[in-house]
Amino acid sequence: MDKFVYLFHEGNGSMRDLLGGKGANLAEMTRIGLPVPFGFTITTQACNAYYDASKTIPTFVEEQTLEALTCLEDKMDKKLGDPNNPLLVSVRSGSVFSMPGMMDTILNLGMNDETVIGMAKLTNNPRFAYDSYRRFIQMFSNVVLEIDTFYFEQFLEETREEKGYSSDPELTSEDWQEVISGYKAIVKKHTRKEFPQDPKVQLFLAINAVFNSWNNQRAIVYRRLNKIPDHLGTAVNIQSMVFGNMGNDSGTGVAFTRNPSTGEHVLYGEYLINAQGEDVVAGIRTPQPIATLKDEMPGVFNQFSEICKHLEQHYQEMQDIEFTVERGKLFILQTRNGKRTAQAAIRIAVEMVKEGILDKKTALLRVDPDQLNQLLHSRIDDKFEKRILAKGLPASPGAATGQVVFDADEAESLSNDGKKVILVRPETTPDDIHGIVASQAIVTSRGGMTSHAAVVARGMGKACICGCEALKIDLRTKQFTVGETLVNYGDIITIDGSTGEIMLGEIPMIDPELSDEFQLLLAWADQERKIGVRANADNPEDAKKSFEFGAGGIGLCRTEHMFMDLKRIPIVQKMILADNYDERMEALDQLLPMQQGDFEGIFEAMQGFPVTIRLLDPPLHEFLPDKEELLVEVAKLQITDPQSFELKRQEQLLKKIRQLDEFNPMLGHRGCRLGMIYPEIYEMQAKAIFYAAAKLAEKGILVEPEIMIPLVGHVNELKHMRQLVISAAGKVQYETGRMFDYTIGTMIEIPRAALTADQIAEEADFFSFGTNDLTQTTFGYSRDDAEGKFLQAYIENKVLPENPFAVLDQEGVGKLVEMGVKLGRATKPALKTGICGEHGGEKSSIDFCYRMGLDYVSCSPYRVPLARLAAAQATIRHEVNKQEIFTTA
Repeated sequence: MDKFVYLFHEGNGSMRDLLGGKGANLAEMTRIGLPVPFGFTITTQACNAYYDASKTIPTFVEEQTLEALTCLEDKMDKKLGDPNNPLLVSVRSGSVFSMPGMMDTILNLGMNDETVIGMAKLTNNPRFAYDSYRRFIQMFSNVVLEIDTFYFEQFLEETREEKGYSSDPELTSEDWQEVISGYKAIVKKHTRKEFPQDPKVQLFLAINAVFNSWNNQRAIVYRRLNKIPDHLGTAVNIQSMVFGNMGNDSGTGVAFTRNPSTGEHVLYGEYLINAQGEDVVAGIRTPQPIATLKDEMPGVFNQFSEICKHLEQHYQEMQDIEFTVERGKLFILQTRNGKRTAQAAIRIAVEMVKEGILDKKTALLRVDPDQLNQLLHSRIDDKFEKRILAKGLPASPGAATGQVVFDADEAESLSNDGKKVILVRPETTPDDIHGIVASQAIVTSRGGMTSHAAVVARGMGKACICGCEALKIDLRTKQFTVGETLVNYGDIITIDGSTGEIMLGEIPMIDPELSDEFQLLLAWADQERKIGVRANADNPEDAKKSFEFGAGGIGLCRTEHMFMDLKRIPIVQKMILADNYDERMEALDQLLPMQQGDFEGIFEAMQGFPVTIRLLDPPLHEFLPDKEELLVEVAKLQITDPQSFELKRQEQLLKKIRQLDEFNPMLGHRGCRLGMIYPEIYEMQAKAIFYAAAKLAEKGILVEPEIMIPLVGHVNELKHMRQLVISAAGKVQYETGRMFDYTIGTMIEIPRAALTADQIAEEADFFSFGTNDLTQTTFGYSRDDAEGKFLQAYIENKVLPENPFAVLDQEGVGKLVEMGVKLGRATKPALKTGICGEHGGEKSSIDFCYRMGLDYVSCSPYRVPLARLAAAQATIRHEVNKQEIFTTA
């Protein structure tokens, strides 16, 4: 029979898939001799067996669990349910990948009306025993019996007020016994059953609850957001209890080996004296910073500091550690790789290289490219006056402005309507995950730097302020007050997650600055990567920004965007509405110097790096007024001024729009088809490019333009357009007396182009895969219609694993790219290939491009740093795989 239950000492850190991340870490810490309370792990395979058995624990899993429980009882010399010497355990979930706040924890399991008396006698501390019992009833009732915590908290708060207490530690053992009676009454009212007294019944109900939590709504949302597979399942960790609430020589805490917000190499975290673990993250009591533990328990602090160093060296990663002190003795309950901001991830990776913990390649793999977006967006401009309303804990850096909302559902609803919102709550819970996703930032009045809101916000890269006790929040009236200031639902506030400041109104933001560590990490990435990174830029400003972010050229310059300027639109419309060649050329002669100026600016900004320029791509009707609006205007004029010149002009415009109207413009008269029918348009653009190249040559800047013909589906289209461009270059070279090099290629964005790439390569110097249109034409989806109508439902129902317009569909579209590269290089072995769709800035798509042997990826300017890092990671990962294959062979 398969083994479904492992004692901690039977496992190790490499068994994550089986034991889950938490179980593997507990086993590894036990293996290396740390003070870990004894226990065992029920595997992820048992979770899958539970679902295979229609949500029933199979007999073989139950038997192995009871065998492990016996070992635990023997080890601890205690017995579950023994009224004289009771064993108490914690029950925690632990998936393969960390899912903070998504799963549920139960402490003090094994307590009942008899064992609580035994605990009181054994510890000579009745207050502690009854406090532990009431905690267990509350947790078990919430997690297993699904009774909202609110009822228990409300009863406890009423009891405190009635007795004149301000905090839980003031309650006596007699007080706790009253609370326990009240809690049992709440359970009876909501379940119509008594609270379960049999500890083994409690244990298996708790295991059921952990397995069920794998598929609760918040877990499903988290997995979807973080691309975690649904089939992995969760392990269950059963561990003997240690108690931080046994008096002032006991406590509990959470700490990071480095600051997860900034990356600074200092112990960072919080603890509470005379408390259990849930108290730290629940936000009910305000914890103390970890540094003050040095004064309260110097011996424990020194031991903990050494363990932190040991764990960081062992795992070669910043660690997030849970600990408990029981009567002066330190226990490590958990360690895992700590979640951190992008800023911290970069600093930690760079400093660990300098400290000799990591090599450069490993450091590069430690930073998630998607996180870099956090560093490439705006922050508050300090030049503007800030009306600081309140200040809390700076839990997650970044700045945001938005309307105040007090409910996760409201946040989601307003966000769907295009509003920017900031979620303000006393504290957040896992049930608020959808509201956190929808919000620009989160503010809580309770909780610390390791509270649910702080951890989740940091993981998502959202600004967050916690523990802002000055906020008096009234969820019923949807408002909060700070002193005499009242802030209502919908009011605008600005927050700075780096300082903890909350400000009234909107404050201007400024562009980010890249840290020295960031620049150094990207320099390391450039040394490793074997694939180029370019940017999609359509004007000199974007080209300059791309160059600053380290782009090695421009992979896509969309010339149609140059026509969208308000001053140019009338000339473009004149070109489109021209009745004959001469009229069209008159308009084109006006547009040529405008385009030339744009190209000069772009070439100059890129300082000799390659620039790929796509000739006009969209259908011409996109430059004309909306047909429906024009119909209304014509109808009005026919009634109000039927003889006017304006009516004749508008009717002529409407006639032309109707002539250009297409049933499916995306598959109509656009791209190279425009150049075939109106070659003068493409000739004007080619001349503008070459005049700009000649002008730059006068300044001593060598430019090698790459002219890209869009939407080619047949080699003859490219053959005609190639000759047109060569002719235009010859005319400009003759006219200016300047010689320049250039190349002519095409964008592969039609399936037929990929299928006949060997033929098309005969006329192409390079291929650029336009994966936006290639995805549309391969799937048969109109992107705008698909994303607005059915695509999200497809993803939620797992018809598709990802949005194919965001993440390259490697099985379908990817095969066309692979075929295009192979066929093209069969004709021309040195054929340059790249990708210029939005997928060029997505990490898994970049990895695919590396594997396909593409020369470069191209993405939007602000995604260039991400692409540089992802390209390096692809190179490192696959070089390691090649070495392993070679070594094995």
